[in-house]
Order: sequence, then C-alpha cells, then structure tokens
Amino acid sequence: MSARSSKPFGLWTAAALVVGHTIAVGIFLTPAELIGALASPALTFSVWIFCGALVLAGAFTFGELASRYPRAGGPYVYLREAWGERSAFLYGWQCLLVMDPGVTAALALGASQYLVLLWPDAAGAERWMAVGAIWLLAFAAMSGLTLSARVLGMLTAFKLLALAAVVIIAFTMGEGDWSRVMPSSAARSGSPPLAEALAIGLMGAFFSFGGFWEASRVAGEVRDPRRTMPAALALGVSCVTIVYLATTAAFMYLVPASEIGSASDFANRAGQAMLGPAGPAALAAIVVLSVMTSILALLIMAPRLCLAMGRDGLFPAPLASVDGVTRAPVRATAMLALLASLFALVGTFQQVVALFICPALAFIALAASALLALRRRNVRADAFRAPGYPLTTWLFVLLVTAVVIMIAVNRPLEALTGFGLVLLGLPAHALLRLRRRRMPAVATGVDP
Repeated sequence: MSARSSKPFGLWTAAALVVGHTIAVGIFLTPAELIGALASPALTFSVWIFCGALVLAGAFTFGELASRYPRAGGPYVYLREAWGERSAFLYGWQCLLVMDPGVTAALALGASQYLVLLWPDAAGAERWMAVGAIWLLAFAAMSGLTLSARVLGMLTAFKLLALAAVVIIAFTMGEGDWSRVMPSSAARSGSPPLAEALAIGLMGAFFSFGGFWEASRVAGEVRDPRRTMPAALALGVSCVTIVYLATTAAFMYLVPASEIGSASDFANRAGQAMLGPAGPAALAAIVVLSVMTSILALLIMAPRLCLAMGRDGLFPAPLASVDGVTRAPVRATAMLALLASLFALVGTFQQVVALFICPALAFIALAASALLALRRRNVRADAFRAPGYPLTTWLFVLLVTAVVIMIAVNRPLEALTGFGLVLLGLPAHALLRLRRRRMPAVATGVDP
C-alpha cells in the first residue's frame, strides 16, 4: 500500500473536519444572541467579520505549527515542543478526562432535544437517545479512518447544502423584510450598553468558531500535511465564516431584532416565517444533521491525543494503539465514548465543563504562542509560513486571552476552581515520569 493511499485525509476531508466540527448547534443559537444583544445589523455583521478574521489568523498559526510538526496530537505536540512536557500533559489531562467527553455529551444531548421535536413519542428518553447517538458515531469512527473520513465528508457536504437551502428559502419564500438587514434598520434602545453588547457578541462569535484547531490532531493521517493542513484550516475557517454571515442575514430577515426572546423561541419563529408550520421541524432536522456531523468529527480527532501521549509514555500503551487494518484508535475511541455516555447519563457535565473552559482556552492561547518561540529556535525552509507573522499570531493569542479574561471576570469561582483542578494533574505527571524511568523500553517521539 502506498504512503498516499494509507493516509485518508486530503484537502477536502481535512477541511471537512474543521467545518464539520465547528458548525454545530451554535449556528442557530449564536445569531439570536448576537442580534438580541447588538440590535444592529451593521454591528452584528462586523462582529462576525472581525472574529472570523482573527480566527483566520489563528488558522494560519496552527497551520504553520501543523506544517512544522505533522504528527498526531495537535496542540499537545506544540505545547510540548515549545513549553515542555509538563504543560502538554496538563492540557492532555483536562482534554481526555473532561473536555473531549464533556463536549461530546453536550452535543449529543443538544441533538436529542431536537430529535424529540421530530419524534415526540421519544420524550423522556433524551439521555438514552444521546448515548445511542454517541455509540453509533463512535462505531463509525472505529470502523476505519478511510471509511469515517468519507462519511464525514459526505455529512459535511449535506450540512452545507442544507444550510444553503435555509438561506435561499428564507430570502425567496420566507415571510421577512429586507429593511431588517439594512445597516440603519435597528436602534439600540433597550439593548445592553455598547461595550457590554460587544463583549457578549465577541464571546458568542468566538465560541461558534471554537474547536477548529482540533483538526491539527490528525495531521499524522493527512496526505502531504506540510501543505494540506494549513490550506485545510484556512479553507475551513473561511467557509465557516461565510456560513455564519449568510445564516445570520437570513434569520435577521425573518425575525425582527426587537422580538427576539430565547434561542429556542427564535429558531421556532424563524422556522415558522420560513416554511410555515413545517418550518420548525425542518430546522430541527438540520440541527440534528449539523450536530451529528460535529460529534463524528470530534470522535475522529480527539483520540489522536491519546496516541501522542502514549508515544511519550504518558498514557496507557494498550489504549494508545492503532488497529493494524483500519488505522483507527479503536480503544481510545471506545474510552471517549464510554466517558461521554457517563456524562450524558449523569447530566452534571455542564457544570464540570464550565470549570474547565478557562484553562482549556488558556492552553489554546499558549499553544498558538508556541509558534513565537519555535520560530526563533528552528527555522524550517520546508514548512508553511503564516502570512502576516508575527502580527497574525499575536492577534489570535490576544483574542483568546481576552475571551479567557471575560469568562474569568464573569465566573471567577469557576475559573479559579478549573485552574486548580488542572494543577492536580501535576502529581499524576510526576508518577507517570517515575514509571517511565523504570521502563526504559517505552518509545517516544515515534508516530504510530
């Protein structure tokens, strides 16, 4: 088998990881939040464009990092290379135990709420529906990288076509008003103060882009990763920005800013204005498709972190293995699905994940800033070079840092508790290092 055929991710499938994972239920929630807070089409579109431009700067940054270190693990590898093994382990510690399964469970439970709208008889079984969705998609991810990459690419294409249909139908058949989309169509009376509204809008927009960097975890399975990963990240983020702008304009056309209530009410009103009584169910089906694609992308990407930590002797070797035929990390994927299922059944994951949001984003800022250190240490002529460096890297780092500060100011107890819990990984790291010294045969730095 050739090297080319053994690596299933080309430009489209790698970009599909970015688009598929990034666009989830937030596509229907964030526009309501932004329109309601900013109460101005001009400000709403400006926030999307501003945040999209800064996230694109982050895509360039992670693109160069992936080009320099085309291995499984993504941010874990960049943290280790720039700031040492300890910081990388702490990042992996909170990802494997909380963030990855927590986000998976959150997405699955979110999808189950919309499944009930399509299948009312299932009301009361949302948690079990979420668990079923997790394992269905986990089995798809475990079936093999080639098959799962094709399924992901197909689902992402369907998702984009469905969202394009929403925009087209909204403007051609929906009961809306073009004046609502015009820059001067809305006043800010009754909305939060401008500074507060912009902060709310920036946080909401950024979280809608969150997770694009995770695609770099599969760089070791991408064909010609030094060229493909930067292009895939930039293409994916650009596509996501266009989708958010188009759908926000469509929803703005359908629902007056002055009448926006909760996000669920907003989606219901938009669906009614678009297709009448059938509209809410149509939007619910698109949400389910969008979220399922996002879960599958995460289940493909997240387990690669186990492989990277296993190379360093910081994760159990039996779990950090790849199937010789399918090239899928079957055991690590099953572990992630099991933890996500437990979170979905217990239902306390939202509070747990809230504790880790600040440290998780702090690690992403630290991983992006790794490029600033690595460029000085090692000049690689064959690596992609981020356009506008170092300005683009600094802008993205400052954006993530600003979001971390805003979260910490609004939720200081959760932020401090989250950082404290992450630091509990230090004794675990010390024990694993001691174990590794006693087992010198552990291989490090070799890609699976």
